[in-house]
Amino acid sequence: MNGDDTAAPSAPPPPPLEWKFSQVFGERAAGEEVQEVDIISAIEFDKSGDHLATGDRGGRVVLFERTDTKDHGGSRRDLERMDYPIRHPEFRYKTEFQSHEPEFDYLKSLEIEEKINKIRWCQTANGALFLLSTNDKTIKFWKVQEKKVKKISEMNLDPSKAVGNGSVASSSNSTSPKPYLANGGSPDRSYSYLSNDFSFPPGGIPSLRLPTVVSSPETSLVARCRRVYAHAHDYHINSISNNSDGETFISADDLRINLWNLEISNQSFNIVDVKPANMEDLTEVITSAEFHPTHCNMLAYSSSKGSIRLNDLRQSALCDSHSKLFEEQEAPGSRSFFTEIIASISDIKFSKDGRFILSRDYMTLKLWDINMDAGPVSTFQVHEYLRPKVSLLSSEKSYTEQLLHYSLHANYTLCFFPSLQLCDLYENDSIFDKFECCLSGDGMRVATGSYRSVFKIFFINHCFLNPLP
Repeated sequence: MNGDDTAAPSAPPPPPLEWKFSQVFGERAAGEEVQEVDIISAIEFDKSGDHLATGDRGGRVVLFERTDTKDHGGSRRDLERMDYPIRHPEFRYKTEFQSHEPEFDYLKSLEIEEKINKIRWCQTANGALFLLSTNDKTIKFWKVQEKKVKKISEMNLDPSKAVGNGSVASSSNSTSPKPYLANGGSPDRSYSYLSNDFSFPPGGIPSLRLPTVVSSPETSLVARCRRVYAHAHDYHINSISNNSDGETFISADDLRINLWNLEISNQSFNIVDVKPANMEDLTEVITSAEFHPTHCNMLAYSSSKGSIRLNDLRQSALCDSHSKLFEEQEAPGSRSFFTEIIASISDIKFSKDGRFILSRDYMTLKLWDINMDAGPVSTFQVHEYLRPKVSLLSSEKSYTEQLLHYSLHANYTLCFFPSLQLCDLYENDSIFDKFECCLSGDGMRVATGSYRSVFKIFFINHCFLNPLP
């Protein structure tokens, strides 16, 4: 502070990002149909950006590692300091493993598919990679590590006496066959087995060589499941999040959030439970949950009503009440038939410093300051081209009744309503699609996905919004 009350001018936005094609993973022949099990359902970078994990609907986890930094040595930041010409990040296939298998819940007569819902990287240790993966019901803790290949050497075999099929020729010069008795017996007892009076001479038998196991210079990646966290969720798991303490994580389904210790898989602690005594009174469900990136006592979770609750585990181990509530008030007269549907938050993310929360609903991205619960500090329009057509419908009548009302009394015809894209999305259930969101490492940009294989990026600068091309 220099005592000058004049506000400093805001920094100009950085130049637009120049997007270029970098890499594609996987091979697909011309005309080849994509198999259902090969469709990617989860993707996650680790904190360093050197490793990428993908999960698919077949329950597999595939790992990729970055190679451009290894080829030149040093980190990307070190190379920038040396004014080394930076290339685009390059990744290569590292390994893959089967994380989940299809299961069947016999008590509920329910099939549990193997599709990977979420992947989260954990802290590395001793050169090994650790990650959590989950399907609808079961979470697994994996360790991926390079191990030296072990080989067996010094077999008790004299190569000079080896014959076909790996047998060893007899050292006896006699060619007459030895007589054998039934069941493999032999009249020569000293030849077939040792008597009870036999004792090894001092120093052992020089001709006896036992096989030994030695480590070769070759290495192979081995994925091992260290823990399985199961039977703790009655509903489908929608979120898992690591704690900054490196020891615990949370898992969330529609009605509950459980706290786990990475080393204890047979018990968890329920910290949030929104299940009412009577399920008919249920008005909202949990859609996403995330730990604060630096404060191990804080977590946030979103709901289908468009609200975000911030909880502090220091206040109460059972988070029945929230510390802060973030929600945007509806403008008068703006409520429509689709208001509650499109308000549902599908994903939330903390910024790297933990100061902001980014949320994604069907129509927009919203940036929230955890110190300001009055409303979002920035709103990013993602599907705004659908909004003008939403206002034709009100929430007072059912969808079918409104269609008939407008077609009979407002000079609208039913053939006009196919242009109401949200109506079409409602009819085919696409309006319930869930999109994820993320923030860049420097906190200057936010990104999310859309339809037609499009993802959108927005620039943040002191609550000033500049959508990037």
